[in-house]
Amino acid sequence: MEDLARKLRLQRDLVFFDLESTGIDPRNDRIVEIAGLKLRADGGTEMKSLRLNPGRPIPKESSAIHGITDEDVRHSPNFEAVAPELRQFFEGADLAGFNLVRFDIPLLTAEFERVGYRFSLLERRVIDTQTIFHKLEPRTLVAAFKLYVGRELSNAHSAAADACATAEVLAGQLTRYPELPASVDALDAFCREARGGIDLGGRLFWQNGEAALAFGKHRGKPLREVAKKDRGWLEWVAGPDADFLSDFKDLCAEALAGRFPQQ
Repeated sequence: MEDLARKLRLQRDLVFFDLESTGIDPRNDRIVEIAGLKLRADGGTEMKSLRLNPGRPIPKESSAIHGITDEDVRHSPNFEAVAPELRQFFEGADLAGFNLVRFDIPLLTAEFERVGYRFSLLERRVIDTQTIFHKLEPRTLVAAFKLYVGRELSNAHSAAADACATAEVLAGQLTRYPELPASVDALDAFCREARGGIDLGGRLFWQNGEAALAFGKHRGKPLREVAKKDRGWLEWVAGPDADFLSDFKDLCAEALAGRFPQQ
């Protein structure tokens, strides 16, 4: 991991993390295992791995994937009990993972919100190795590991194994594709451009130098115009009932206050 840290020229901590859960709905399912590998800006590393009691039965279909049963987590803490520890672990860190934009980040954000913590994305850089992989070599994590690391991935669907594997995949991608930018900021920009958006979920895109909406009744309209003509809709988007990633909600709240993204 020291070689990866040098390649990325880290200015602040970078956390590779992975979640195992009760299901695939980020808003309604619960975490049963979380693991994170932190590459510190000072060159050190830190690993955290926790199993959690989700407070509900784990479906057999989910247990068949990650191997974690109700009995395995019967005496484990719930998310609320470990939230302060996890909040500190992620504090001030950029994020990396495999498919974390569509699943891991929304699920982790929802868990934090339920216990009264806000997991902001606005100041974080995010590297999704699945986005890089699908952009350049469309396949799965197991195939990505074999392609970029050169060996079979054992213990797949263990959160700790997947988090560590993701770090090795990124190291392999940087070696295999010399055209990839070797910094967290530039890789974050690469992933956002590959997804076609300003925000992580691709709800906003650049149009003639202005942020514009990419969906819904205001599709194609500049965010500045929507903030002026339909504040009620933006207030709903930025509110607690709308199911969007927090960075998009924050950008809409900023727009309501007269502050807009700059290209």
